[in-house]
Amino acid sequence: MKYILPLLLSIAVAGCASAPTPAPRPQTPAERPASAFPVRPVLEKRGLEAVMGKDIATLKRLFGEPRLDIVEVYGRKLQFTGKACVLDAFLYPDGKGGTEIVTHIDARRSDGAEVDRASCVEALSRR
Repeated sequence: MKYILPLLLSIAVAGCASAPTPAPRPQTPAERPASAFPVRPVLEKRGLEAVMGKDIATLKRLFGEPRLDIVEVYGRKLQFTGKACVLDAFLYPDGKGGTEIVTHIDARRSDGAEVDRASCVEALSRR
C-alpha cells in the first residue's frame, strides 16, 4: 500500500506534462498566402506624358524655375511648387553619359498629404 500512493501520484503528474511543441516549419513561397508578400503600388503613368522622359529644359519651360535643384551622386531632383501641390521630379542619365531625364515623380500638398501626380502636373503647368 505504501508503494501505491507514490505510484498513483507519479502517474497523475506524468499526465499533466506535455510534449514539447515542435517549432513551426517555415513556409515556402508557394505555400505562403498572397497577403504575405508586400504589395508595391502600381504607379499609373497616364497623364504624365508631359514630364516622364523629359529633360531639365523641358521641365523649366513647362513649370518655370524649380524651387529646389539638388544634384545627387547619380542623378538630380527638381522641385516645383504651386498653390495646388509640390512636385518632385527625379532625373537620371539616359544611358551612359546621356542627358538627364525624368524617370520618377512624386506629388503632394504643402502639408504632406498625397496628391494625384497627373493632377499636380496639370495644375502646375497651367500657372
